[in-house]
Amino acid sequence: MRYVSGVIVVLFAGLLVLLFTFGASRRAPNELAIWTQDLAPGRAVVDSLLREYGKLHPGVHVQLVYYETEELRSNFMVAALGGSGPDLVYGPSDQVGPFVAMGIIQPLEDYLDREFLSDFVDQGQVWYEGHLYMLGDRVGNHLMLVYNKDLVEHPPETTDELIELCKRLTQDLNGDGIVDRYGLAWNYVEPFFFVPFLVGFGGWVMDEDGHPTLDTPATVRACQFILDLKEKYRVIPREADLDVVNTLFKMGRAAMVINGPWSWRSYQEAGVNMGLALLPKVSETGLYAAPMVSATGYCLNINTKGERLRQTLQLLKFLTSTEAQVRLSRALTVVPSRKSAQEDPQVRGNPLLEVSQRQIALGRPMPVRPEMRAIWDAMRPAYQLVLNGALSPEAAARQMQELAVRKIQEMREE
Repeated sequence: MRYVSGVIVVLFAGLLVLLFTFGASRRAPNELAIWTQDLAPGRAVVDSLLREYGKLHPGVHVQLVYYETEELRSNFMVAALGGSGPDLVYGPSDQVGPFVAMGIIQPLEDYLDREFLSDFVDQGQVWYEGHLYMLGDRVGNHLMLVYNKDLVEHPPETTDELIELCKRLTQDLNGDGIVDRYGLAWNYVEPFFFVPFLVGFGGWVMDEDGHPTLDTPATVRACQFILDLKEKYRVIPREADLDVVNTLFKMGRAAMVINGPWSWRSYQEAGVNMGLALLPKVSETGLYAAPMVSATGYCLNINTKGERLRQTLQLLKFLTSTEAQVRLSRALTVVPSRKSAQEDPQVRGNPLLEVSQRQIALGRPMPVRPEMRAIWDAMRPAYQLVLNGALSPEAAARQMQELAVRKIQEMREE
């Protein structure tokens, strides 16, 4: 496919470096490698697990390498296409479709027996085209409303309530004409953070055949809603990436944020009296603003074979064990993918996780089809032009759809 050949052309420049640096064939079968996009707190837990694994298996050495999400994907594509790369690659489930299209990960169902898999919730097993391609160690990876209990007594249940509460909380505290505290902040310029409101207005990103569904009244209304929060009500920052959002919330300069489980531990460590709530219902439709939900977990490199494969599968089972997942859940406030871990008293007794699981139940599964990558890329330019005032929501919806269709057609060409 052109999708594969295009990636090869674009990424070929980095191939030799990765081959010689991380070549699987150059490592002994007991020298394993994991590439991950997990943030520092998650990596700290995995590092501790790997130290324990090393004590249990003295002859096995595991290297954990961090890359930012997009860098991880591109580097893994390059390395795996060249017959190299890590044995396991860790990340969100939407990487499965592109990796399968390129033939660089292998199915897991023949290596993991039914009894073992029966303890994993459905969402923790990422199946695509009839095969199991990812085994998650946590589920959700979802957005929620996070609020400062010292500023918000009752979190809003509807978007009308959200607007009114944000209007009261957004304040110039020292009278200098500059907003010192916002009612709400989130990384709203990115499409992933826009999707919950698209769902709340009755829309979605694609149909069951992978065709984009962006030129709809729901897209228009969701764009207008977020634009109104920024320009009409002025209750969100004019610019806010994740770093800005986190800083504002930790400093008490944002009463509420929309963010995911990757952020919650840092808020608690900063001393924020934090609570979690469901994303509100959209007053106009009566539908919940609902996030995409997915597993994050491990895929198996197509190049891992023989004794290396046996060692890697043993490691995979250890990293996704009940004990490992309970430790991850306690450290990160994430929902485990194993039923036995979810039932552990240390997990069940966490009120934040109870709310998190309710949000997951209301969410929509993130598509793992390769078309999702084209849709993300098609949404971003037009959506951000709306926020900058350079494009109407109606024109943006049309442009998103047209660009998504074109990108998918290009991807599918031979």
